[in-house]
Amino acid sequence: MSEALESEALESTTAEPAPGVVIPLIGLGTWPMTGGEATDAVARAIANGYRHIDTAENYGNEEAVGEGIRRSGIARGDLFLTTKFNSQWHGRTGVREAFGAATRRLGTEYLDLFLVHWPNPSKGRFVEAAEELLELAGEGLIRCWGVSNFKPAHLRELQAAGLETPLNQVQIDPETQQPEQLAFHREHGILTAAYSPLGRSGGFLSDPAVTGPAGAHGKTPAQVVLRWQVQSGRVAIPKSADGRRQRENLDVFGFALTEAEMAGIDALDTGAPPRLDSDQFGH
Repeated sequence: MSEALESEALESTTAEPAPGVVIPLIGLGTWPMTGGEATDAVARAIANGYRHIDTAENYGNEEAVGEGIRRSGIARGDLFLTTKFNSQWHGRTGVREAFGAATRRLGTEYLDLFLVHWPNPSKGRFVEAAEELLELAGEGLIRCWGVSNFKPAHLRELQAAGLETPLNQVQIDPETQQPEQLAFHREHGILTAAYSPLGRSGGFLSDPAVTGPAGAHGKTPAQVVLRWQVQSGRVAIPKSADGRRQRENLDVFGFALTEAEMAGIDALDTGAPPRLDSDQFGH
């Protein structure tokens, strides 16, 4: 990697899904934590330096996340807060109701990012949901809108309605890289947010393509994978309630992987699809 590229990689800790909207590249995932565990994890994460928290209606923890934010004492304007809504709210008026319910549960007046959690294409209403999200953004109730688990075919339906999607949150890890999905995002300027960025089984964390760079840079395998995510230009949302791991997950901006190291992790892709098929699954 050239000196200029390495410097740029080291300095990049945020992305801009929409003009004037800055999102930290590392966020705290909160599924499947609920209750006191979620509250404690959020408060601990903020104390450890997190400024991006990710939740959803379907996680059943928005109240607990909101309590963790309040307990932290952080100013609302210093935090980037993302949540997602279910398919029952898809349509012309439902999204506004979903917004009101989410903000009441979280204890906030606005959202930084509000996402359609699943497209649920059989219901045929996600385009209307996105149109209403755009209205909420225009009114300043949300700073940015986006979607989650949308395939290119779903994104094309939004485009056909004149909607350019700022961000799509999808499952991405070294073994499930979805190259066609990522290529579509790059072509159309859609920011990718990776959920389950460290996978679920974590088997690839012991692969030499990961352990080699970990040894070379004095980092953990998980830090190397998160570095691969953000250095690829993606937001990553790892879940952790442990204070030490939270600090480690944030500590991925003081080093850069070489082109060969990046290529080595890229080569771990198995071609496996996401765990859940968004044409069939949704809530």
